[in-house]
Amino acid sequence: MTLPLLSYPTSCQNQRVNGFEVFGDEQPRIFSTALLLDAQEIETLILAAYRRIFNEQQLLSCHRDRYLESQLRSSQISVRDFVRGLLLSDSFRRLNYECSNNYRFVDMCLQRVLGRQAYDQRETLAWSIVLATEGIAGFVDALLDSDEYMDNFGEDTVPYQRRRVLPQQSMGELPFERMPRYGNDHLEKLTALGNDFSATDGDILFGDGLPPEGLRTVGAVITVAGAVVLTSGLAAVILSWFGWLKI
Repeated sequence: MTLPLLSYPTSCQNQRVNGFEVFGDEQPRIFSTALLLDAQEIETLILAAYRRIFNEQQLLSCHRDRYLESQLRSSQISVRDFVRGLLLSDSFRRLNYECSNNYRFVDMCLQRVLGRQAYDQRETLAWSIVLATEGIAGFVDALLDSDEYMDNFGEDTVPYQRRRVLPQQSMGELPFERMPRYGNDHLEKLTALGNDFSATDGDILFGDGLPPEGLRTVGAVITVAGAVVLTSGLAAVILSWFGWLKI
């Protein structure tokens, strides 16, 4: 028996309020097949879908699904079906689902599919129950078939971060692409298996984020030497113009 979605309060976040912004460079670019697109625009839309679902740190050619792309180009499937295929791909499962717990995976998918943060921990718990009982396929279907997704993106639009508060305002929000790939629990598992990440803690960088003093001294010497060589070469070229020096 399928469990109903646990109720949770829809706190009034920024993306739940109609916006009155004037469209400009700071607004998210919307990619949609609702307009007639040429071949180059279709390629840009496909790349935008990959960037949204996989994030930039996972944009590799080996993760592309050429069959899905061909179906989208020939209008056999919609953008929503294309997004569904990417979420259910082996690459997405391996890179995002298998290395995360259910709560982290739910938060990740809410960002990439619905374009917003989870309202609170109760919503994360509600969707985690769906993921645990229906599996990743049922969870993805529930997200893509939800009224929220259909009202905001429909069949033709690539999901995007909705109503982001920009950094130059009093309280800015980072883009969802800045979310770390692994959580602390996965890092602890890797450390327990014998992986050593201590080289990045203090051996290379100090607490101020700068290289050790020795490396900084060597870098300064190289910079000064390069400046001297460049200045000497420039002076020789100028002198050769007046015939005072032959190169």
